[in-house]
Amino acid sequence: QVQLVESGGGLVQPGGSLRLSCAASGSIYRIYVMNWYRQAPGKQRELVAHITDGGSTNYVDSVKGRFTISRDNAKNTVYLQMNSLKPEDTAVYYCNADISVGGGYLYNYWGQGTQVTVSS
Repeated sequence: QVQLVESGGGLVQPGGSLRLSCAASGSIYRIYVMNWYRQAPGKQRELVAHITDGGSTNYVDSVKGRFTISRDNAKNTVYLQMNSLKPEDTAVYYCNADISVGGGYLYNYWGQGTQVTVSS
């Protein structure tokens, strides 16, 4: 069984920063792509950033230059550093990853989500 657990969300003023973390645990053989998604009220879930196991990254245009995704493979953890936050960044942020559990089986896992609220 594999679990993804996010932390680091909260309430922050516009222009502020937050750092989200997502730790994977369980019977993990290898973690491939790790992603951060977000879903605002009344909107579809969108891919915010992803990072490959080789460290290549990509971002949705609305967060480029403000958010940075990184990972610590030794800790099976992915991070999202969010700077210059705007009210429109308010959403539930979800961690997502493609994980091999051995035996040639690859599954996609989701975390439970963490709320980020940007408001004065």
